[in-house]
Amino acid sequence: MSGISPSLKPPAGAVKPVRHAEAPAPGELLGAHYGQCFGCGGEQAHGLHLEARAGGGVSLTAEFTVQSAHQGAPGLAHGGVLATALDETLGSLNWLLRTIAVTGRLETDFVRPVPVGTVLYLEAEVTAVAGRKIYSTATGRIGGPDGPVAVRADALFIEVKVDHFIDNGRPEEIRAAMNDPDQARRARAFEVNP
Repeated sequence: MSGISPSLKPPAGAVKPVRHAEAPAPGELLGAHYGQCFGCGGEQAHGLHLEARAGGGVSLTAEFTVQSAHQGAPGLAHGGVLATALDETLGSLNWLLRTIAVTGRLETDFVRPVPVGTVLYLEAEVTAVAGRKIYSTATGRIGGPDGPVAVRADALFIEVKVDHFIDNGRPEEIRAAMNDPDQARRARAFEVNP
């Protein structure tokens, strides 16, 4: 994107991202990182239920259908919901790096309204890595990969240790997640990362 803010432009020393050898294979459905996540979790009645699939390199595609609960203006998706879909999609890229990271900055451009009942098709890729900083970009299109562009975003994610969530999350949810066998399996997948 041509108008990238200085904080979202990778520094001169940034490197090309490298897909982790044990990352999900291209075409593989990534699944929810947490069942209660509003973006990808299946346990949120009014959540996005966004589904992401690994792409080639350090890229992926994702989709969600805009429901009535996602409205802002009558019959149209709320801008915050669209920003959430972009954030969730961009965050899912970290599965391909096998890195735990959180959103540091998200800059979103709203290009056109997205009607309720519409499938929003998202494409995202990591563009650079500089130390703990991960730079990425995403585009959301109405209806599919050839549909009109509705939203775009550039993002900066910051690599963190799992302690970030333990130290800052509510203890009861942290305990429940750590006792969930599916969550424990996912957490172990990241243990290879220093």
